[in-house]
Amino acid sequence: MQRVRRQLDLPGRREETAGAFVTVAVLDSGAELHPDLAQRMIVFRDFVNGEHFYYDDNGHGTHICGIICGSGEMSGGRFRGVAPNARLAVGKVLDERGNGDLAHMIEGLNWVLSIKDVLNIRILNMSVGVASGSDSSRICELHAALKAIWDSGILIVTSAGNRGPGENTISDISGKSGCMVVGCYDAEYYRWDPMRCETYSGCGSLRDAERKPDIVAPGTKIISCNAACRQTVKGNRSRAYCAKSGTSMATAICSGAAALTLGKYPHLTNTKLKQRFHLTARDVGLPWNRQGYGMINVRGLLDSFSEKD
Repeated sequence: MQRVRRQLDLPGRREETAGAFVTVAVLDSGAELHPDLAQRMIVFRDFVNGEHFYYDDNGHGTHICGIICGSGEMSGGRFRGVAPNARLAVGKVLDERGNGDLAHMIEGLNWVLSIKDVLNIRILNMSVGVASGSDSSRICELHAALKAIWDSGILIVTSAGNRGPGENTISDISGKSGCMVVGCYDAEYYRWDPMRCETYSGCGSLRDAERKPDIVAPGTKIISCNAACRQTVKGNRSRAYCAKSGTSMATAICSGAAALTLGKYPHLTNTKLKQRFHLTARDVGLPWNRQGYGMINVRGLLDSFSEKD
């Protein structure tokens, strides 16, 4: 996250913790009570196994939550998330292998909709994908649930998926019902690595009028919270963090940036905020179906508003 902070010119501690509290809903593999997250999580619901305690038997969800708003406690702030002032509503919809059932995802979406007003949920992070060949009726039900979430005023941030870079390889869960779709781009970082995220980031079609993905963000070897480090082992700093790569990580960075922006400008609608992501993005010279509007510009998001926007 240090590299990401430099690369994206993320704000310093005073600015990142200012403003209104914003709750980000995360539908993923769950979340452990990692020391960096213990004060961030306000509710947890398990749609896979029906457990009544915080846990993450895969590790993906904990990593995502840390990117969004981890406090960095175990690293002296070094590996804190993008928006440390945000709060988390976590729904477990992925199993121990990181696989998801459409029924669990739909349940999770309906749950988010039911608690949004009570918890001030403004953002939904879905760093998940849907396998090709999924039940078409369930897919339609999923898209209807996503539309209901968007229509309620929540910004939906989803990953482009990791099946690129061929055309039309964006996850089927993305590109629907107003979702802001995020792909990977690391600029000059990891150019030597043939497995850097942008080499497999999902791409849209050059023939579509609407640009997908909407935006790109860093996604290679992002260091964040390790699910193996629980609240009971605070002294075990060697296992507190781990590096993961993928469009999931890029998506979480954008969700954190959205939380920062809404903390400063709480009046913004999801539509206006999505437009601002587009308008402030930096063109990186890639085709539209790979970069969308370009690289996320956090400083532009935070500095470019007027009270009338």
